[in-house]
Amino acid sequence: MADWLTCAAIVIGAGLGGCAAAIALHHHGHNVLCVLDKVRAFGRLGDSLGLGQNALDLLSKWGCDVDEIKRIGNQAPNMTIRRWHDGKELATQPLMDMAGYIGHRGDYHDVFLEWVGRRGIDIRMGSEVVAFEDTDPQPVITLKSGEQLKADIIVAADGIKSLARPLVLGSRDDPVSSGYACFRAFFKPTEEQRRDARLNKYLRDGDCVNFWIGPDLHLVQNTLRGGEEFNWILTHKDDGDVPESWFQEGDMNEVRRLVGTLDPDIRGIVEVTERCLDWKICYREPLGSWVSPKNHRIVLLGDSCHAHLPTSAQGASQAVESAGCFAVCLNKVDKKDVRIATRAYEKLRFPRTRASQTNGEDLRDRWHGALKGVEEDKVIDPDSVKIRNRWLYAFDAEEDADKRWDEVRRTVEGEFASGGIKPLC
Repeated sequence: MADWLTCAAIVIGAGLGGCAAAIALHHHGHNVLCVLDKVRAFGRLGDSLGLGQNALDLLSKWGCDVDEIKRIGNQAPNMTIRRWHDGKELATQPLMDMAGYIGHRGDYHDVFLEWVGRRGIDIRMGSEVVAFEDTDPQPVITLKSGEQLKADIIVAADGIKSLARPLVLGSRDDPVSSGYACFRAFFKPTEEQRRDARLNKYLRDGDCVNFWIGPDLHLVQNTLRGGEEFNWILTHKDDGDVPESWFQEGDMNEVRRLVGTLDPDIRGIVEVTERCLDWKICYREPLGSWVSPKNHRIVLLGDSCHAHLPTSAQGASQAVESAGCFAVCLNKVDKKDVRIATRAYEKLRFPRTRASQTNGEDLRDRWHGALKGVEEDKVIDPDSVKIRNRWLYAFDAEEDADKRWDEVRRTVEGEFASGGIKPLC
């Protein structure tokens, strides 16, 4: 790629979205100076995460061996949606209809980090960004150490609490409660638990994925590594004022109260779980912009601009799509026209990510309402509770950006000529 086309980029956040951005930019010929993350070392944090075919196809295109992901994911071919109190099967469908390949977030993250490292991209741990300057011709970031770095493009993939968000928005957007929270647990069942007939129906050899749905709550269960590891996630009504955190200790007594009427075949293993985390699901209004307002060279990507509910099962996959779209947009302009690329990127991606987000909201509402006021013997239409994610997979974010580029570029250039970029929403 000619020097006048190549951009020097810094990625902030070495999570899945940040890694995807670095890989995509590198694949498309740009110079990724470094990926920064404020933590000093990554642990095996979190629990289950899904990657859909829409993400895997892009990663494969960028030279990543996606079999490394598939091998460590859940191997069950199907998932089952069950009635809350007795486990009756309401619907069965292919696992790919929901989340694609489900694996442990930490395991998938290790693979993404390895892919970045193989490309010679420097991942700088313990590098906390404390300030942004939206300067021309290059934006500048300041680290906690006092060091300053600059690049043609800054990609802020630093999550829902992104420091770049206030710069882009021009104000703070504090989270508000969605009215829901998740208790989450991930552990290795003991041999004694496996032998206990009251507990072991879903601890047997082989992987499985099941969902129990009831009025205003649902429970997700899956296994990994042939049943060696066990994960459950209980989503329930909650208006508690606990900060967004992956590390907030959960109250197992409250969990036991909530699952008191749950199907006994799964209730036992939930009740004997030693500890869990309490994750308050907070809501933010869709952002009106993903790009810094002055020089248009600091962009948000992933959870920093389009966080998803767990029921969407698309948060990581949509971050991968955004990475591919953004890299393609940068390839369409030279460095002096980067603002055209960044503004085209947000216009191309916003409708798609918003549809994916609302898909997750729709599923939660359908699950939580399906059994309200329903007689015991009433037959539930399986289609009314099935997960409707398959339409998301047959999509190539790079091809979409290529196909729609001329039209979107004209729109962006027209907005600049008229004196203002229209908000995304």
